[in-house]
Amino acid sequence: MKLLWISAAIAFLLDQVSKYVVIHVMGVSQFNPIDVLPPLLNFRYGENRGINFGLLGDGTSVWALIAVALVICCGVLWWIRRHPQGGLANASAGLLIGGALANVLDRLLYGFVLDFLNMSCCGINNPFVFNVADIFIFAGAIGLVFFAKDGTPQKKGA
Repeated sequence: MKLLWISAAIAFLLDQVSKYVVIHVMGVSQFNPIDVLPPLLNFRYGENRGINFGLLGDGTSVWALIAVALVICCGVLWWIRRHPQGGLANASAGLLIGGALANVLDRLLYGFVLDFLNMSCCGINNPFVFNVADIFIFAGAIGLVFFAKDGTPQKKGA
């Protein structure tokens, strides 16, 4: 469980620090995008009022989205406590929880999730923006799929 909390704290802090640096220090805004390694990596200001890629962004309550994120975090914690996992699964759960809580903080502070990463490639112009927390949420969910044990006892010799 210690690894879960460490990875959650790291994910949370990296997301919040990256947003502060890009938006407040570098000055990325709707009128001031920054091409970092075009077209692969660009900083573009975005206000996500929904879930990933702005889905459910119209008319969905900020409080409903916060509640869903908190329920998911609690569910992952409950499952990890009930079915002890190895290090990679605990770290994955921490990444998911830390990323989700970082986005919850954004919703509490701004009423939306602050996004700034944009990636395009190979002649395809990607209009979507995301943030570091989204990366951690995705990586944590994939990590749980690959590294988590289901918690059922294994038969000897099987």
